[in-house]
Amino acid sequence: MTKQPCTETAEDQGEIESSVLAYLHRHPQAADTLRGIVNWWLPQQRYESGCQRIERVLSELVARGVLRRDPLPHGDVLYALNRPAGPPQSP
Repeated sequence: MTKQPCTETAEDQGEIESSVLAYLHRHPQAADTLRGIVNWWLPQQRYESGCQRIERVLSELVARGVLRRDPLPHGDVLYALNRPAGPPQSP
């Protein structure tokens, strides 16, 4: 199996730039090496932005009635399919 060449699109470059700048906007005193930025800043930024996108989708699904949102005692939220109450219907 041959190694695929690293091809970077303008979209990839823009995403990386946005991620680095967003991290620095939230942490203006931050400074790190390339390895540190790759290992710490970018995974954190992707996780946070990924969570925000997922949360927006989940909220939309709740608003449309597809999912239900059940708050848990410690503050987290449980998402599940919004099934009608009552006995299951046969096909």
